[in-house]
Amino acid sequence: MIISLYALNNGMIRVVQQSLLGSILSNMLLVLGCAFFTGGIVHCNKDQVFNKAAAVVNSGLLLMAVMGLMFPAVLHFTHSELHYGRSELALSRFSSCIMLVAYAGYLFFQLKSQHELYKPIGEEEVANENDSDDEEAPEITQWEAISWLAVLTVWVSILSGYLVDAIQGASESMNMPVAFISVILLPIVGNAAEHASAIMFAMKDKLDITLGVAIGSCTQISMFVIPFCVVVGWIMGRQMDLNFQLFETATLFITVLVVAFMLQEGTANYFKGLMLILCYLIVAASFFVHIDPAASD
Repeated sequence: MIISLYALNNGMIRVVQQSLLGSILSNMLLVLGCAFFTGGIVHCNKDQVFNKAAAVVNSGLLLMAVMGLMFPAVLHFTHSELHYGRSELALSRFSSCIMLVAYAGYLFFQLKSQHELYKPIGEEEVANENDSDDEEAPEITQWEAISWLAVLTVWVSILSGYLVDAIQGASESMNMPVAFISVILLPIVGNAAEHASAIMFAMKDKLDITLGVAIGSCTQISMFVIPFCVVVGWIMGRQMDLNFQLFETATLFITVLVVAFMLQEGTANYFKGLMLILCYLIVAASFFVHIDPAASD
């Protein structure tokens, strides 16, 4: 979000769109795939299980986000807008407000209304009986954690400025498309912490936490961060919309479908992880040879 807001303030709307899209693709395919693969290798004698009901809810929200992104793109490329340029932007802002309301409802559903749905399956009794003696004392206090979080947030915001300013120069010096850097390279660096934690919890056979890190992050970006950037751009006077171009929107749609099919059984193994990783390699290769039509206009 910090990188996106800085780029949005500089008018780099395509960098905002592509970096957010890349974060979703990276979490759904690369992070989740590596977690499934390593967890499946460590626990090769069984299929790991997770809460299927929670995964289905997140899959539904991701499909809703795809719908919000698809209609402005289709409206634009079919030239069926009532007012060319303005209808697409107005639809994006309206859809963003709806998506923010849906995300607020999801948080209430998850934390208050149906929080039992998100408990790890089969672990409540075991946790109460066996893990009580294994509880670790916190290494830092709550206020120390908040202080470190504030300091690191300021530091990340400073580094984000240098990072965004260096994208165009890096593209020219490395002879790589800006779309490839924004969608593939930038999110891999930005998601390094999530990547490591998702793999660690998968190796400990705690896939519900892994899904919360990977798929939960995708849901947050697609249903909160992207609409939030549209609303902030509206306030700034920037024409940030939900038209992510047909290629990017189609990539996201296919990715959500693939991941939804992988999650529908409520089980994970190393082969599912391998398939997700290979899918990400196909996506990365596609963006390496892709020319952004918005940048060439």
